[in-house]
Amino acid sequence: MNSTIEITNLSTGYKTKKGDKIISQGLTASLNTCELTCLLGPNGAGKSTLLRTLAGFQPGMGGSIEIINRKLADYKSTELAKIISIVLTDNSGIKNMTAFDVIAMGRSPYTGFWGKLGERDKVIIEKCLNWVGIKDLAERKMQTLSDGERQKVMIAKAIAQETPIIFLDEPTAFLDYPSKVQMMLLLHRLAKALKKTIFLSTHDLEHALQVADQVWLLDKEKGLCAGSPEDLSREGKIEEYFNRDGITFDRYTCNFEIEHETSRSIVVKGDKQSMDYRLTCKALIRNGILPVDQYEDETVTLLVPGDGTFRLLEHGKETYKVNKIEHLLRTVVPAIIKNHISAIREAAEMDQYE
Repeated sequence: MNSTIEITNLSTGYKTKKGDKIISQGLTASLNTCELTCLLGPNGAGKSTLLRTLAGFQPGMGGSIEIINRKLADYKSTELAKIISIVLTDNSGIKNMTAFDVIAMGRSPYTGFWGKLGERDKVIIEKCLNWVGIKDLAERKMQTLSDGERQKVMIAKAIAQETPIIFLDEPTAFLDYPSKVQMMLLLHRLAKALKKTIFLSTHDLEHALQVADQVWLLDKEKGLCAGSPEDLSREGKIEEYFNRDGITFDRYTCNFEIEHETSRSIVVKGDKQSMDYRLTCKALIRNGILPVDQYEDETVTLLVPGDGTFRLLEHGKETYKVNKIEHLLRTVVPAIIKNHISAIREAAEMDQYE
């Protein structure tokens, strides 16, 4: 795997009247061709500052940045335009231009002063429309497109620029959930198919962990840690950077789970391998009720046989049978409270809005 960007002991920040303001320091990592790398970190960690520094928008405050075996500072702006393309989050200001026209702007490093498109330029633009899957949007005005469609147009523009490296700042911001997933998968596919180095900052932690080839974890105190999502998970780095009260990280699945406090228990019996059983337990925990195999007070029992029904047993007799978890919960929660005197006493001391 060829390394396209190397940073060594890099410090980022900016100059002020009172002196240098250092945002992050001691950063050492690399970006490789054919890989999608995601930059993750809490707000204020310095993600945008690092991205701007790597793109040459602002100078580093120390250390070194090498791009394709050459120091970033040695590149002229015209040279850099053929090495790195940038996709920013806010593209809502582009209006009264068709998607084709916007993508054509990516050819500006090659079209000269007048910006006239040659036949090769037009062929490249058509290929970009196909690669990103937006050929049908070519003649649409930008203001008529959805957020996801506009973002795809900007990615096609970056590809049309024919740079080996593409930087994106929060490309999935403002997108709905399916569009976020689609965008990440698209970028991953493009990195492989077009042999690009794609580097993006994002707050979509779970999507990054499921799609990215490499992850850079950035924190003001902990610094920068880089590696594959799986290795970072094995080493406990993801937990170290992101664990907070109320959430836990599963190293086996690379997923975060919300921790719900439970104050009561109920016996749940049935087919434990069925989806119905697992989702019932999930719904109970979300409502503060812990599913257990046995309990000292089995006055109330839930039966989830896995046949699409959910049954409430009181004193061993079936008193309620429904085919939706929603309907079951509306009966179960009051039934449990009724049979747990301590819970009733606690509730009596609580304000109803607590």
